[in-house]
Amino acid sequence: MAKVEIKKPIVEEISAAIKDAQSVVLVDYRGLTVEQDTKLRKELREAGVNYKVYKNTMMNFAFKGTDFESLAPYLEGPSAVAISTSDATAPARVLAKFAKSAEALEIKAGVVEGTLYDANGMKSIASIPSRDELLSKLLGSIQSPIANFARVMNQLAEKGGAGEAAPAPAAEEAKAEEPKAEEAAAEAAPAEEAPAAESEAPAEA
Repeated sequence: MAKVEIKKPIVEEISAAIKDAQSVVLVDYRGLTVEQDTKLRKELREAGVNYKVYKNTMMNFAFKGTDFESLAPYLEGPSAVAISTSDATAPARVLAKFAKSAEALEIKAGVVEGTLYDANGMKSIASIPSRDELLSKLLGSIQSPIANFARVMNQLAEKGGAGEAAPAPAAEEAKAEEPKAEEAAAEAAPAEEAPAAESEAPAEA
């Protein structure tokens, strides 16, 4: 079987993997122990990242004509590729975190949402929270003012309820004083009429 025929399925496999990729990151995995490699693969898999070791020539063929062709200069030495179709920052984030405890792992470069980043650039990408984390923080910031507003309105409602209940005794006192006011008015009326009666008496005499 010709070498071209052997290479073709591998190139097609890589091409299919990067077709809808949001990010592709190249790493040098030399020096990792079997245990470290197994752990890294597990963490990447749990983050939804496809991680695999390919020959540089195979990746070079697959990258041609795509957004990831700019990675060609970094295809030197042993290379593994981490691909994500759902979270653009996931590969860089997982790899950078893992590299803190496994210094042998080296991020070469990566293309994130169509832009090429070198090793230093990938460190910056790794510091960006995941989409879910960003949405969670955004939701939290939106809910916080609403929660505070609801709390204030509840406090005002409680104070308002107490304020409405308080005037009731005053109203009862006002009602109780109404008869007294009427009695006072009745008593005052004859007193005002008395002088008129007295002034009429001399006129008859």
